[in-house]
Amino acid sequence: MMRNARRHPVPRALTIAGSDSGGGAGIQADLKTMQELGVFGMSAITAVTAQNSLGVQAVCPLTPEIVAAQIDSVLGDIGADAVKTGMLHDQSVIEAVADALERRPVPSLIVDPVMIAKSGDRLLRADAADALKRRLLPMAELITPNIPEACALLGIAESEVRTEQDMIDAARELLALGIRNALIKGGHLPAAGDMCVDVLCGADAEEPVLIRAPRVATRHTHGTGCTLSAAIAAFRARGMPLARAVRAARRFLGEAVAQAVPTGAGIGSLWHAAHRMKPSAMAET
Repeated sequence: MMRNARRHPVPRALTIAGSDSGGGAGIQADLKTMQELGVFGMSAITAVTAQNSLGVQAVCPLTPEIVAAQIDSVLGDIGADAVKTGMLHDQSVIEAVADALERRPVPSLIVDPVMIAKSGDRLLRADAADALKRRLLPMAELITPNIPEACALLGIAESEVRTEQDMIDAARELLALGIRNALIKGGHLPAAGDMCVDVLCGADAEEPVLIRAPRVATRHTHGTGCTLSAAIAAFRARGMPLARAVRAARRFLGEAVAQAVPTGAGIGSLWHAAHRMKPSAMAET
């Protein structure tokens, strides 16, 4: 049962992330995803980026004060059934986001610890990792790192995560940091056949959950991490239990990747409306 259902008949989700001028990731991908999944999406922008399919050309962080003001403005009036975070850039912004969410707690917080863009451009300053682990990750219901991000959080080499069991072990190590649930995305795992696997571990899963999906042969994958975490937040805003929300979000993502479009000369973006072409995650409630 959703809280405040009479006052808020539409599920609400807030994304706290950077703006992608190319439209494939960040705030833009999050809001597209939320709208597609029947959720009223709101945003608090942390940074403005100049980027396209070739990479990130410039980043202009917003001040911690204006980031916090956006969050306070939205949560103080409209509220949110779920919040997701993406690109937070530096320590001061992370501290401001954590302070704002402590002032106005939300039912579900999904943290996508965005560190490096597909192009290899760094999106989180090195000195911000400690603040992320110390302030924001313990507040999260779920974190959604890929393998390089999980390794960076744990301070281990990527070469140490080569198998599904390595992913399970890494997820359990993340839980030891005080994290409630961790979803490690397996797209960087050395290819094993035509399937890829994500691993979910935590308090809301009695044992590790392995989510397998067909590996799509495409290089147009800009915005996958943003889209997945936004879809999980959207399904949680709709009241879906966490493990089901992760599975439904993974199906939504798979369809969006399968219909990805070459939007420029580099890495193209997902097609967030792909799920409309056949019954899919929207059918599960």
